[in-house]
Amino acid sequence: MAASTLILLTLFTLSTSFTLNPSSSTLISALRSSKVEETDVLVIGSGISGSCLSFHLARNHGVDSVIMAERNAEVGGNVISKSIVDEDGEFVWEEGPNSFQPTPAIVKTAYELGIADELVLADGSLPRFVYWEGEGAGSKLANLHALPTNLPGDLLTFNLLTWPGKIRAGLGAVGLIKPPPEEPYEESIREFVTRHLGKETFERVIDPFVSGVYAGDPDELAMRSALKKIHRLEGLGDFGPGLVSGAVNRFKEIADEKASNPPDPAWPTYKSGELGSFRRGLQTLPKAVEKYLGKDRVRLEHTLKSLEREGDDGAFVATFDTPEGDKVIKAKSVSLTSPTATTSKVASNLVPEASRLSEVYSPPVASVTIAYPKSSFKELPGGTSSKPLRGFGHLLPRKMGIRSLGTIWSSSLFPNRAPEGWELLLTYIGGARDKGIKDMTEEEIVERVNKDVKKVLLKDGAEDGKLLGCRVWPVAIPQYRRGHKEILDQLEEGESKVPGLYLGGNYRTGVAFGDCVGFGVNEAEKISRYLKNMGAKGVKV
Repeated sequence: MAASTLILLTLFTLSTSFTLNPSSSTLISALRSSKVEETDVLVIGSGISGSCLSFHLARNHGVDSVIMAERNAEVGGNVISKSIVDEDGEFVWEEGPNSFQPTPAIVKTAYELGIADELVLADGSLPRFVYWEGEGAGSKLANLHALPTNLPGDLLTFNLLTWPGKIRAGLGAVGLIKPPPEEPYEESIREFVTRHLGKETFERVIDPFVSGVYAGDPDELAMRSALKKIHRLEGLGDFGPGLVSGAVNRFKEIADEKASNPPDPAWPTYKSGELGSFRRGLQTLPKAVEKYLGKDRVRLEHTLKSLEREGDDGAFVATFDTPEGDKVIKAKSVSLTSPTATTSKVASNLVPEASRLSEVYSPPVASVTIAYPKSSFKELPGGTSSKPLRGFGHLLPRKMGIRSLGTIWSSSLFPNRAPEGWELLLTYIGGARDKGIKDMTEEEIVERVNKDVKKVLLKDGAEDGKLLGCRVWPVAIPQYRRGHKEILDQLEEGESKVPGLYLGGNYRTGVAFGDCVGFGVNEAEKISRYLKNMGAKGVKV
């Protein structure tokens, strides 16, 4: 029973100003006063979704006529990698997403971009910690409890849960649970997990996981949308509604999928549980796409003002605000990978259902990167004086009263993130349950993070670390709350009535880095098929 509980815990832990509806006279005026560029495909946004879509259209589907437009001065969207060299040496860090779980789509894309040699993979056996103190949990060094990675061996030392908590989770995992509520009621993450595994497992394991992945509120996030892979397990198994039975059949499905679609032997290989990045950070990927496409196919500092269509079956006309004035691009097909607030405004004249994307909430989150001398760290699990950090990082359950959401131990994960004698930490703070973060000054945020890091990781009396970066994202991760599936279903129906227009991004296909890369691969095939049916030459499906 305890083994089944730990299997489920492992499954959980390893899981742009705009002018609307311009009048015809405005559009005609823009067309007459501007040099109109023409292209087969126009991709709005150069984040991971837009970059990968643009690349795969050009590289694998013969769509040479593609333009990728980005409102910022460089590609990458919210993926921002930074570096600095000072008197102590070089530091490399992220100010948005920090890493990814490798997928076939990611290694395929890296290989085809010629950046496979830049991939770095963290040791999958490194522990992932949850900070928890008291309330019946066992004693652990620095109150850091490693989530299980090796079964059944880890069962002997895993004492984050009390024995009653373990028994409750075990019974639920094998299917001794209440039936789900009748539709159309949507269970929240808290409700689903508590029904299956109990309150204790939720508070100590899943709550910090949700904070780390979504910066979300588990009382608002819909289980079937936010964690749909886990939600699907109920009822998937052959032996009742338990998640373990569902997981067994899911593992069989995964094996069949791999057998029917094996990876190219030339692609980089990876092991389960590893996390990945690139030597110079995640922005390596969109920058490589920019290099591949060339200047003729990338438009920077292009802020979309409007999107119109010439007749029912005509081309799309996009008007951009640029430093050189308005620019107009005419395209046979358009993909909007912009954030929900942008898409809801710009696309609603063509797809009225897109207006509902304004209901998708994205909370504020701050990412704070601080370096500390190795001598500042207390004794930590698996650490030594020369390497005090050994692990992926730590998550912070809300019940512990620490304001930060969690900290990535960047220099423990990937090489050359900090010079000799230093450790590099990336902490996230804010989210759906801490919206006040947007009203704090940078100094206040950094002070709070320093205090939180000291409480968990540093010796008494340790000085504040070296601040490298603090970026507040007023609109961060889209929340898959109750009603999200209804919004997406309506969007899909409306989108189907406007051939050639594709709406996508992390609000639709998932918030993980790998989800966005996978979107690029799959969406490129859909768009190329549309172009081929339209008679475009040279397009491969």
